[in-house]
Amino acid sequence: RRVSGKHLISLGVHTITRKPMSWHDNLEEPEDARFLNLLHHASLGPRKKYPETQTESQEIGWDSEPLVSPERGDRRLNHFRVYNDITLYKAKMWSLGEDDRHK
Repeated sequence: RRVSGKHLISLGVHTITRKPMSWHDNLEEPEDARFLNLLHHASLGPRKKYPETQTESQEIGWDSEPLVSPERGDRRLNHFRVYNDITLYKAKMWSLGEDDRHK
């Protein structure tokens, strides 16, 4: 650092904030179409950018369509919650904080 008159001059690199009322900071500049296209391309997800995976970790979940169409009526594949008297009773006991596992 050097002292020049009343001001302290720093020889390092510092960022200077923009001044909102300055005329040269508020000039309208033409849009850069190449930069905007690059920015939009960068914001896309990997499945929209590339036709196939680029890394090993992308292979998991890349093809998200199910291999077999799900049939909701097939009881062998779909195990829905079934509420009977005993399951409702036990759910109520657990919600009240009672624990009878050791009885």
